[in-house]
Amino acid sequence: MENKIVIRSEHLTGSEVSWFAPICDGDDRYLGERSMEYKSSWENTSDILLTADKLGFRNILCPSSYQVGQDTLPFVSAVAPMTENINLLAAIRCGEVHPPMLARTLATIDHILKGRLTINIISSNLPGEDLSSEDRYQRSREVIQILKQAWTQEEIDFKGKFYNLKLPTNPVKPYQNGGPMLYFGGYSPSAVELCAEHCDVYLMWPETEENLRGLMQNMSDKAATYNRKVDFGLRVHVVVRETEEEARAYADSILSKLDIDKGTEIRERALDAKSYGVSRQKEMREQSKDDGYVEPHLWTGIGKARSGCGAALVGNPEQIIAKLNRYMDMGIRSFILSGYPHKQECEYFAKLVLPHLKTVSLLKEQGKVGDTAPLTPLAAGKRI
Repeated sequence: MENKIVIRSEHLTGSEVSWFAPICDGDDRYLGERSMEYKSSWENTSDILLTADKLGFRNILCPSSYQVGQDTLPFVSAVAPMTENINLLAAIRCGEVHPPMLARTLATIDHILKGRLTINIISSNLPGEDLSSEDRYQRSREVIQILKQAWTQEEIDFKGKFYNLKLPTNPVKPYQNGGPMLYFGGYSPSAVELCAEHCDVYLMWPETEENLRGLMQNMSDKAATYNRKVDFGLRVHVVVRETEEEARAYADSILSKLDIDKGTEIRERALDAKSYGVSRQKEMREQSKDDGYVEPHLWTGIGKARSGCGAALVGNPEQIIAKLNRYMDMGIRSFILSGYPHKQECEYFAKLVLPHLKTVSLLKEQGKVGDTAPLTPLAAGKRI
């Protein structure tokens, strides 16, 4: 008998539809052509984020990279008071900031947002570092454990391989009950183990529906060993136009000025370029047809010029809606979308697709924020 994929938010009839803030210099009209118009400046990227907020997206991923672009937490903190409804998904590279100080930083931003902060846990090597996969995920595990102690207990009392701490937690209490939700992506056994034990949303890059089901089943089974359930998310690009022909033509145009050697250089400069997840994206491209489609409306061509998420949903509104609904029927409850250029494609998706989807905020669905301000030192609690 086939195992059943167990989903934390199985009862939901909607999904968290999110956009992407290209703060790591990943915006362009044509991949491989570095136009100054799409530079990763504060002005450009904050405009994209505020556009997504205005148009009704429920969350937005703010990524992390050493080589290019802006630092994640200063960007998130700066834009936070300018937003109205959208949650912010801040990528945290574990080990960059001393965990108690990280807990305080995140709690501060969570108060600025009044409980609209979510966290994307990253376990890549730090710049100039070369830890084993097992050590990187162990460090992330310890960071997460310290954050959870900081956010839910009166004292941090932790002894591990990387950290040894004993501290009071009053200064680091977040706005949300129990702290922000943790989103996580990774495919190695160590990664799956970490997510199953500690995280809330398992993010996957695009693959065939059969392969996605396999990843979800594996995570579902592993989470069950900890008596836990997780939600599932999909990070994918999108090209939607009034007709399928227009969408496919636009997708092809994105690569029309790409030099293959330049595409290879773009892919390989990321810190995660040699990860198992990236290799799976390469395998998917190799399995695709001559036109780059590995299954209907899933186009792998975009992976020729970027590391990480390497495929796009391409089609007319009805086709994109049907594809997203198929993913939802599989158990996916969170979508993180993007397109080139990001503001333009955000507006296309919001016009043609978003009104036809029921959207939710996962942190609200999980009861992370109450009706009144929490009794924390930065909100309604007593001064320390």
